[in-house]
Amino acid sequence: MSGTTAVLLTLVLYNALLIGVGLWARGRNKDAADFFLAGRGLGPWIAAISASASSSSAWTLLGVSGAAYAWGLPALWLFPATVGGFLLNWVWIAPRLQTLASGEGAITLSAIIAPIGLGDARRVILRAAAAIIVFCFVFYIASQFEAAGKAFEATFALPMQTSILIGAGIVLAYTLLGGFWAVSVTDSIQGLLMLTAAIILPLVALIAVGGFNSLLVGLTATKSAGSPTGPLSAVMAVLFALGLLGIGLGYPGQPHVVNRFMALRDERSLRQGRVIALAWAVIVYAGMLTLGFSARVLFADLGDSEQVMFKVAGELLPPVVAGVMLAAVLSAIMSTADSQLLVAASAISYDWNLADGNVDGGLKKTRATVVIVLVLATVLALVWRADIFSRVLFAWSALGAAFGPILIMRLMGRSVSARGTLTAMLTGFGLTVLISWLPATPGDFAERIVPFCIALAIAASGSRPR
Repeated sequence: MSGTTAVLLTLVLYNALLIGVGLWARGRNKDAADFFLAGRGLGPWIAAISASASSSSAWTLLGVSGAAYAWGLPALWLFPATVGGFLLNWVWIAPRLQTLASGEGAITLSAIIAPIGLGDARRVILRAAAAIIVFCFVFYIASQFEAAGKAFEATFALPMQTSILIGAGIVLAYTLLGGFWAVSVTDSIQGLLMLTAAIILPLVALIAVGGFNSLLVGLTATKSAGSPTGPLSAVMAVLFALGLLGIGLGYPGQPHVVNRFMALRDERSLRQGRVIALAWAVIVYAGMLTLGFSARVLFADLGDSEQVMFKVAGELLPPVVAGVMLAAVLSAIMSTADSQLLVAASAISYDWNLADGNVDGGLKKTRATVVIVLVLATVLALVWRADIFSRVLFAWSALGAAFGPILIMRLMGRSVSARGTLTAMLTGFGLTVLISWLPATPGDFAERIVPFCIALAIAASGSRPR
């Protein structure tokens, strides 16, 4: 069996499984709470792995390994940034959010950000939040389709446009069918595939390099990438490190991640899920960095650094094994958009109706919004090419600065006024967008740290004890 045949066969079987999950989950959706939060019945394994996979996505598989290849040792700062974000979410955010969401009957992050007590201003805040979520997730989802396009292009030599359309079609099918149940289960499958790839591919690449000592020698041979701060001066090096560590600040404000905490079954599931998620994060991010570093030593010039995974699999594994591995990675990439797609749909159909006091917008309307958002993201992926790493982090930072500070205040037991909520949300989002247009700072420090800190200060000044 050739590598291409193995890829095709594995891909067909995997996506048949995804559609099967969608059909199974379809019967479990009786209302909006089921469609968006799985009836608050997620166990530890599905919650932990699906939250991990949806927060990591193609950005981890292709973006982090690509950054390690392109930057060298300075990419090491991505490890404490991402694992630190997992710690913040699972140790501090998750238990408090689970309790608060259950007590208030909230099924979206927007409903937590804008509780009923805000009065008439709640309508404006909910709709502003919905607009921000849709804007950011169109970019986010487009990056996943871009990743799917790169995978199909590398594996089957298909045109990028065709590849993007195929990936979008598969994601649409099972998200429409099964909602949150389908998304959570398929994201769990995806997360396990990511874990497998993060173990096998770095190990094979490391063996090809000759072990850790040979890897370190190869990396330090390049002056510009042989230290954790590269050629930067002391001040610039500090800003670079803080900029990458600032990625961790975005974790609490990600609607597609924190909704898993709101959907957890009980406190025991949360405790078990915390251990599973942290172990997953350590293995996957360490693996992707090792893969990128090893590829940097093995291959002189890939052209596109985000093709590291496909290059290593194609060059270092037997054709059939490489085919199966690439198919697994490809299938995982195609299913990363589902959580973002569902959250964007909930922002339009559920939160928009909630602003009018209607908590049941109907599943037909919800499914229609899924189609609309997917079409917008697909068009963006087709007409505007950008690297996955930068596009995802822009959307990530904008969401984190808009919602994270207000959520943190609420979980600290403080009530944020309507004016404080709206001002902090718009400031965090608006500053991120504005700074993204300006010349880049080391580690994108200004984009990831400044908007969040200013929004947090505004939210804190506009809050009072509950």
